[in-house]
Amino acid sequence: MWKRFVRAVKSLFGGLISSIEDPKLILEQNIREMNDQIPKMNENIATVKANVTLLQKELTRYKAEYQDLVSKMKAAISAGRDDIAQNYALRLESVKSHMIQTKNQHETAQKAYEKSLEVKKVFMRERQKKINEAKEALRAHDRAKWQSKIADTMEAFEVAGVDATHDEMITRINEQTALNEARMEMALDSVDVDSMKIEEEAEKLRAADLVKQFKVDMGLMQDPLTDDAGDIDLDIGTKTKS
Repeated sequence: MWKRFVRAVKSLFGGLISSIEDPKLILEQNIREMNDQIPKMNENIATVKANVTLLQKELTRYKAEYQDLVSKMKAAISAGRDDIAQNYALRLESVKSHMIQTKNQHETAQKAYEKSLEVKKVFMRERQKKINEAKEALRAHDRAKWQSKIADTMEAFEVAGVDATHDEMITRINEQTALNEARMEMALDSVDVDSMKIEEEAEKLRAADLVKQFKVDMGLMQDPLTDDAGDIDLDIGTKTKS
């Protein structure tokens, strides 16, 4: 008995919510909410970019200080003042440590900034797609309302031959409206961001290969397949003689 009562209550409130929800108003609200997300996203990206800029300035300052200390330490050694050179050496070690730490932070911040731009790009594309789908669904909704008025008019007539096709036409209209609503829901829930990103990256790689091939044909660069040059490792710091 209790389970039957619970099911009855759930069905009552579920039907009430369904009757209150207006698909047209909800879609229009969804469009407004998607548009409202753009300024917030831009603000977050600006914050990330500001962090990248500050770290870049800090890294540049450490590099300049590092080079200055190296020059001073070399000058002190040349002048036979090892005591002064030792002081510079300790400061040099500290600056180098901070420089490496700042460099790592800058690289992480730069990656975060690039990722945020990528996320925004995907969001803007999906936003426009969803807006277009929502607008089309709203137009279908308006057409369904117009068809409903026609159906009401048809029901008002008691003309011979009308009843024979009336129920069939109403059924077709309702089926088409339900089909459009189902397509809209599936379209909004089946966004494949990863596939779009993979296709975009594939296009970029293909474009890059075409440019490289043109450069090879023009003699501006060597064919990568015949290039035996290795990678060069760059390290921060001074070289010590053994």
